[in-house]
Amino acid sequence: MSFAPSPSPLVPCPPGTDAPPTCEVPHFAPVRVRGGQHRLRRFVRNRRRAVALGLAVTAAALVAAGPRGGDGARGHPATALGSVRAHRAVETVSAPVRIADGATVRLLRPGDRVDVIAAEESALGGDARVVARGARVTKVPEPLDDATEGGALVVLSVPRSTAARLAGASATARLAVTLC
Repeated sequence: MSFAPSPSPLVPCPPGTDAPPTCEVPHFAPVRVRGGQHRLRRFVRNRRRAVALGLAVTAAALVAAGPRGGDGARGHPATALGSVRAHRAVETVSAPVRIADGATVRLLRPGDRVDVIAAEESALGGDARVVARGARVTKVPEPLDDATEGGALVVLSVPRSTAARLAGASATARLAVTLC
């Protein structure tokens, strides 16, 4: 009994009868790429070349990721060094200031903004001037004793130039603060 493919979809065909006949695949030698292992061995043996290549790649990566100068050039020593020095300068400093009225300092809290006023007394009368505007209070140290005659200390965060003016004014005048 032979089974042939049936034209009718209702009659099932036995499995494997619809496959094409097999044909023989010719034998061929495997493909080998010449020199692959030899190149790797040669590269490893020549360590100087490998180290030089590694240093060149590292230098290129450092130049590409280095700081930018003002003109947008990367890796140029003069612009890179100049821009680093410009950013290292601190713009605001903490300046300890002795305020003449210790009771006023007890009203201050860290984060408050104050104006510092220097009052100079002379024979003709008093002269007051604002030394620092909008200085931020960073710390209010606890007084060592209850005596408030000598004033109280407060630490302010101010620009560098204002800190110099505060130091000069505290040497010649009595300092007071007003809350902003």
